[in-house]
Amino acid sequence: MNESWPILSLVTFLPLVGAALVFFVRGDAETVARNARWVALWTTLATFVVSLSLWTGFERGTAAFQFVERAEWFPGTGIAYHMGVDGISVLFVLLSTFLMPICILASWEAIEHRVKEYMIAFLVLETMMVGMFCALDTVLFYIFFEAVLIPMFMIIGVWGGARRVYSAFKFFLYTLAGSVLMLVALLYMYGEAGTTDITRLMGHGFGRQAQTWLWLAFFASFAVKVPMWPVHTWLPDAHVEAPTAGSVILAGVLLKMGAYGFLRFSLPMLPDASVAFTPLVYTLSIVAIVYTSLVALVQQDMKKLIAYSSVAHMGFVTLGIFTGTRQGIDGALFQMLSHGVVSGALFLCVGVVYDRLHTREIARYGGLVERMPRYAAVFMLFTMGSVGLPGTSGFVGEFLVLAGAFQASTWAAAFAALGVILGAAYMLYLYRRVIFGKLERADLRDMVDLSRREIALFLPLVAVVLWMGIQPKPVLDVFSASVDQLVARYQQASIPAASRVASLAD
Repeated sequence: MNESWPILSLVTFLPLVGAALVFFVRGDAETVARNARWVALWTTLATFVVSLSLWTGFERGTAAFQFVERAEWFPGTGIAYHMGVDGISVLFVLLSTFLMPICILASWEAIEHRVKEYMIAFLVLETMMVGMFCALDTVLFYIFFEAVLIPMFMIIGVWGGARRVYSAFKFFLYTLAGSVLMLVALLYMYGEAGTTDITRLMGHGFGRQAQTWLWLAFFASFAVKVPMWPVHTWLPDAHVEAPTAGSVILAGVLLKMGAYGFLRFSLPMLPDASVAFTPLVYTLSIVAIVYTSLVALVQQDMKKLIAYSSVAHMGFVTLGIFTGTRQGIDGALFQMLSHGVVSGALFLCVGVVYDRLHTREIARYGGLVERMPRYAAVFMLFTMGSVGLPGTSGFVGEFLVLAGAFQASTWAAAFAALGVILGAAYMLYLYRRVIFGKLERADLRDMVDLSRREIALFLPLVAVVLWMGIQPKPVLDVFSASVDQLVARYQQASIPAASRVASLAD
């Protein structure tokens, strides 16, 4: 039913068609900029509309990969162009295509120089992100996984802030260094299993010693991408210097690539090693949740505060993944999707006031509710989503992660719960200082409320945050079967060898 036409290839490469159209735009500088914006917007909207067929055509209740496409790529090697999505990956494809037109719209007035090149970079970035989530061949996955770095490096390095070159190189080198070890691991897996097919590698059954080294190699790459403490230091710099739309995609999608790697490679292919290293992941996750929350409390830059909050929220994600429980992994996936929308929206909120006052310093604001009531209401909703208020998407993910963590480790759950309290503290601190208080500064009295373009930016984000918070079942149903299969494999690895033999004898 859902394999009759190459929907995944269309969704993946349609942005490249738009990039080619933008490349050939000609005219004076103003005409080129205007046409580049419109071509990019219509291309990303078309890509999102096409991707909705994945949601409507996806068959719930099965862990099998759907919309599968396969073609020989390197004859005689077993390396193929192999695409497909299951319940875990399909929602991240939709998240990527959903955020991209919002990013283009957010850049409409903020980006004034090299607009053509900027739009091309974002369209190429979309292709790489979607392709990474769809790839079912390790070589194809690695190409997309690494190619994402190139357009994001350019977006930060060319259109970023004063320290953009330093931040861009730090981002690039941190993420590339870990990926070299992942490449070595993929080559070893190909040599042992004789295939680069991800679906076959999931059932190969690597030896325990091999699993240990492979797991560590993957961890070196995925932990940086998440990012986990202590390899998180590139993220605040990248966020602060990136343009607003770059921060939206960085927080909304790129941080999810590491956690997705854990779910696609570490847990299903290396379950024994995943069980063995669970205490390590718990420790690093708890440190990330508590430590970076405390760091967020003392930040004076709005973007930096939200960047550190992202590290804390992704700590919940890694904690939930390695609980090995249904609730924990459900919560981790839901938290990834929720964080992608909420954190992206928070960076857009910062971008709105930055475009007016050209500063992100918290102390420069105060009393905005008097001049920007619509902005204050929108900012409040996304602040509550970040805090995890019931009725918002943030609550569902955090609740499920904590429920799964309590089953797996009481102490880990207790420390994670402390992170919820700290999260409320730093987000409410930010909101109070920016929105409430006295409107004392003269330049703040000239601030204008949200424009129609900005309202159009926020409306779909508001709708998704409320929909996921009030009615989470449609989202949970999509990845239910895939999570069940993942949990069964993980829990089987958790059974000691002697008990496993005894259970087989019975």
